[in-house]
Amino acid sequence: GVCACIAGLRLLWSIGRRPGETFRWVVRENPPACLNDPSLGTHCYVRIKDSGLRFHYVAAGERGKPLMLLLHGFPEFWYSWRHQLREFKSEYRVVALDLRGYGETDAPPHKENYKLDCLIADIKDILESLGYNKCVLIGHDWGGMIAWLVAICYPEMVTKLIVVNFPHPSVFTEYILRHPSQLIKSGYYFFFQMPWFPEFMFTLNDFKVLKSLFTSQATGIGRKGCRLTAEDIEAYLYVFSQPGALTGPINHYRTIFSCLPLQHHEVIMPTLLLWGERDAFMEVEMAEITRIYVKNHFRLTILSEASHWLQQDQPDIVNKLIWTFLKEETKRKRE
Repeated sequence: GVCACIAGLRLLWSIGRRPGETFRWVVRENPPACLNDPSLGTHCYVRIKDSGLRFHYVAAGERGKPLMLLLHGFPEFWYSWRHQLREFKSEYRVVALDLRGYGETDAPPHKENYKLDCLIADIKDILESLGYNKCVLIGHDWGGMIAWLVAICYPEMVTKLIVVNFPHPSVFTEYILRHPSQLIKSGYYFFFQMPWFPEFMFTLNDFKVLKSLFTSQATGIGRKGCRLTAEDIEAYLYVFSQPGALTGPINHYRTIFSCLPLQHHEVIMPTLLLWGERDAFMEVEMAEITRIYVKNHFRLTILSEASHWLQQDQPDIVNKLIWTFLKEETKRKRE
């Protein structure tokens, strides 16, 4: 209710200042060139037998190489992994997925279709449809939540787990109840429970909220980071300005309170947690607490000048840290 009141006041303020601009919404008909950049890989589709849903992904690297599966956050899509698609294709078959409801992936109409059980099953089914039985799994933000859960539920399918700016789900649910500051930062989880209004707020002023999330001083990419280009921002606007494009992504949040807390907690594979300390949405204290749930090698790296959008913010450092983790794990196994 508080979040809705704040959003309503912002709406009234915007109408009062610029009534003509407030309800301007441009639907981009043609994708910017960066979304079809051949250096990022090939656009592919796979239909899952059990759910019947068609998933879109971009794949780079030769078939037959070990699979690296990338799960994006909100409000993102496969393109948030562009730097990693280029970087890791030399040694991996790198697949950046559009999650259920995002981008060119099918979006079931009912919120019940976005329960965590469905999202976890998606990853298992996609892995099998791609012809693999295991992968290096990397997730950011909401994709990090899904990555943790896949690692917990299907440990045999995840050789190594890498999560960016999202704690173990049990840490998140326990921490948020004890720390009002994190409860406030996660207020959008509650706001998203409302029907249609959150989607409407995103469309105002031609998706000003979306642009602000990536570019503002408060929530955007850090000053020392790799800022989004105008074309990068246009890629996000192209995807999310399509009619109905926001409902699927927000539906991910509309069932979360029926799915948490977890019954099973332990993660048994080697795990790397990367964290941008200037994250406006997640308090860094949760990163260290996550250690107690990983019953294997656990490495935590906190980058002091990085934002929530870490793999886009400081891609060179992130890629280097991932390479180090992957190679040290391979060396440890040989020894």
